[in-house]
Amino acid sequence: MAAQSTLRNPDEALFALYRRYAAFARARITQASKLTKLLSTIALALTIVGAGYGGTGWYTRRRAEKETGRRLLRRNSGLRGKDGSRTIYVPYRDSTSKVVIHPTKPTTFDAHRRLFLQPPRAARMADGHAQAPPPQTKPGLNLAFLHQFLSLLNIMIPRWNSKETGLLISHGMFLMLRTYLSLVVARLDGEIVRDLVAGNGTAFLWGIVKWLGVGSFGSYTNAMIKFLQSKVSIAFRTRLTRYIHDLYLNNHLNYYKLSNLDGGVGQGADQFITQDLTLFCASAASLYSSLGKPLVDLCVFNYQLFRSLGPVALSGLLANYFLTATILRRLSPPFGKLKAVEGRREGDFRALHSRLIANAEEVAFYGGDQMERHFLEKGFRELKHCMEDIYSLKIRYNMLEDFVLKYSWSAFGYLITSLPVFFPAWGGLGGTPELTGGGGELQSRERNRMKDFITNKRLMLSLADAGGRMMYSIKDLSELAGYTSRVYTLISTLHRVHADAYYPLTGTRHELYSLSDIQGTIHKGFDGVRLEHVPVVAPSLYPMGGDELIESLSFIVHSSEHLLITGPNGVGKSAVSRIVAGLWPTYRGLVSRPRSVGVDGIMFLPQRPYLSTGTLRDQVIYPHTEVDMKDSGRRDFELSQVLEEARLGYLPDREGGWDTRKDWKDVLSGGEKQRMGIARLLYHEPRYAFIDEGTSAVSSDVEGLLYERAKAKGITLITISTRASLKRYHTYSLTLGLGENGDEWELQRIGTESEKSSVEKELHELRERLAKVEEWKQRRQEIEVELNKVWVDNGSELPPPPYLDAESDGQVSPTS
Repeated sequence: MAAQSTLRNPDEALFALYRRYAAFARARITQASKLTKLLSTIALALTIVGAGYGGTGWYTRRRAEKETGRRLLRRNSGLRGKDGSRTIYVPYRDSTSKVVIHPTKPTTFDAHRRLFLQPPRAARMADGHAQAPPPQTKPGLNLAFLHQFLSLLNIMIPRWNSKETGLLISHGMFLMLRTYLSLVVARLDGEIVRDLVAGNGTAFLWGIVKWLGVGSFGSYTNAMIKFLQSKVSIAFRTRLTRYIHDLYLNNHLNYYKLSNLDGGVGQGADQFITQDLTLFCASAASLYSSLGKPLVDLCVFNYQLFRSLGPVALSGLLANYFLTATILRRLSPPFGKLKAVEGRREGDFRALHSRLIANAEEVAFYGGDQMERHFLEKGFRELKHCMEDIYSLKIRYNMLEDFVLKYSWSAFGYLITSLPVFFPAWGGLGGTPELTGGGGELQSRERNRMKDFITNKRLMLSLADAGGRMMYSIKDLSELAGYTSRVYTLISTLHRVHADAYYPLTGTRHELYSLSDIQGTIHKGFDGVRLEHVPVVAPSLYPMGGDELIESLSFIVHSSEHLLITGPNGVGKSAVSRIVAGLWPTYRGLVSRPRSVGVDGIMFLPQRPYLSTGTLRDQVIYPHTEVDMKDSGRRDFELSQVLEEARLGYLPDREGGWDTRKDWKDVLSGGEKQRMGIARLLYHEPRYAFIDEGTSAVSSDVEGLLYERAKAKGITLITISTRASLKRYHTYSLTLGLGENGDEWELQRIGTESEKSSVEKELHELRERLAKVEEWKQRRQEIEVELNKVWVDNGSELPPPPYLDAESDGQVSPTS
């Protein structure tokens, strides 16, 4: 009776159990010592105080971080840490989020260099020349593609505990879940059809409810698979882009050397970094689901069909796979090579448009629209023919692929699923009911046949879909091979430029000045500019050799010893500044310069003024950012003084203030651009400055004021110009292009007797030439008279026509 009452009143039994537990707990607490109670109380109090203190500190730091983010969001240039990291603030919901970007370590580049640089196999041949490296392998499914992809994978997934690994694991879990749902849907489909044929309404409706539940969960799974695939693609692209940027933009000037010294990627580095890299990451991210998921599906569905249909069906399926793969592999076009060719054509066509946009004003002045249109139409025709050839190859392959993967596999699937019905002995577990069933169970067996057929058909359709995606993945792999080749070529070329890993090649001309034979020395940290026996050589794209302009150049410039480099065009005046800046290699000799390029060291003003994107303030302080300017204690009123000194004080009022953003290269005139370069010079105040025709568009009076102001700030000027009026602002004059071959030079101190005598000599030569002007005019008239004469066959002179005589007599007006 007690047991029955307990069962009838479960709440009372639960309450009794709770009272017994409470009494037991009170007894244990009573038995505890006072010391234990005291220690527990102290520990609890410390935990509460520590949690409160930590929470308060976290809230304070978080609030300060948000305030910093809101302050720096609009003027965000990146806060640089001591380890080279950059901190930026990005909008996130209604607040900001801090993102820390860590640069790639130099040791990482050194470790990856062996993956991307392949030196010649033989070090030296008998004649002393290096053996040429093997030609590049064509893009395709080969060992070269495997090596390239695994090398890039080391960059995309640097560690096993990285973010990318977590995304791939999550993606894989959802892919496995989708496979399991496919099995559930196959069984549920068979049960619904069976209940429908049997007329079991309750079971049929319950099956529909389960179908909708599985469908909603499957929809979520499919959406998450696509979402995670896009996340993997973005993560891969982020890794590769940061890696390439760290290798492309650094103090080694790889961004300049890549297009001006190395011919590995030509002028299309922008397309490699933007378009080809995006396509590669998207294709690599989709490969995980298009190749890994079908492989799992094949294993799972084959096992299920083996249980249902027996070993004969499995053998037929495997034979069908290998036969289909062999046919498609043999008849498949080289998609990898085609993608690489298409990408190159797209890059060439894009480069033509970029060149037209960059030089639109010059083309408009010359009226060269028809010529540029001819270039663009020719480039588009080449691209169109290339794409038409690719599409014509694809359409034939797609016809064969669709017929084999869709219709042939479906017909073969019907044959396989019929084995348990027509050949029960070969049908595995599905044929057992056919062998053991009696005549009274005919209706039940027919319903089971329907259920098994629908289930097996669903599995066969899923299997066909998996097999089709496996076959399609062969084409995707070929396209991925093309993208991989492009990205690998870019990174390997960057590593070659970064490490100066150039190898001599046989059969090249001008081997005297080759990028593989640079023996010069660059010394940074010298208080001045010094060249000792340095040949001035205009380099060519690797592997060609450079052209020598000056055999050996030597000079030294100390503080306050201003140098003017002059001479005719094409003798290598600008080449001197490029060699000192490190843009061109120092093939021989010694180049010494200050350690830093920029503030407190040496600064270069190029011949073409560069105006960056950003505000008016950014134009004056370039290459500094606003954060750098504030950290150095500079303010906007100082920038106003700098613009006044550069005769640009009206710009802030005219353009709308310091925070105005415009396309400055189109807003400022030629003279204003050059004065903006002088303003940068006055703002940074370096110890030495190279000015390459930096005032050619400025009037002489303003030019003199700018030079005097720069010298007053203690800047030692090294000017490249052909203006003789600039001599008054310099101490020495270096004249290039002397001698018969133009490869000689002369260094003189301005104002000395020898310099004056050379000037007097030049003036004397000019006076002699001016004295012969009348003689040259008379000779010109004689030549014109001789040219106006007309001779007949008999050697006599033909008289002038009558109207010319009439004109000479004044009877015919010149305008008639």
